[in-house]
Amino acid sequence: MTTAGDIMHRGAQWIPAHETLDRAAQLMRELGVGALPISDENERLCGILTDRDIVIGCVAMGHDPSKITAGEMAQGTPRWIDATADITDVLREMKEHQIRRLPVIDNKRLVGMISEADLARHLPEGEIAHWAESVYAMSATPRTR
Repeated sequence: MTTAGDIMHRGAQWIPAHETLDRAAQLMRELGVGALPISDENERLCGILTDRDIVIGCVAMGHDPSKITAGEMAQGTPRWIDATADITDVLREMKEHQIRRLPVIDNKRLVGMISEADLARHLPEGEIAHWAESVYAMSATPRTR
């Protein structure tokens, strides 16, 4: 059985909700990632911030990224998966919620992230195609996560 922990990208980092978007962008650059999980004061997942969120939701709206916090950008209920979850559960979670990045949690701690690239490295081509169709083609409204 392949698990979320087997395919995830290890070393994911939180961005605290009180940190500004300019700091988030710097951290994304340092880590070479396009998304960061947002943590509350108790290091619990409260959202995910993407590079697209910063550009579209802040910069393009004429806001100053040094004055907007990651927590202000957090919307909806964040989705995550346990590190021991089977890959079929990972795919189902991502398909049902039309998300492209999924934090992996173990004992209430962030241990990694699963992205499209992780799926592509570990799944057969046909499964990737089916997943992509369900996440991209079936969406009536654009999703950023």
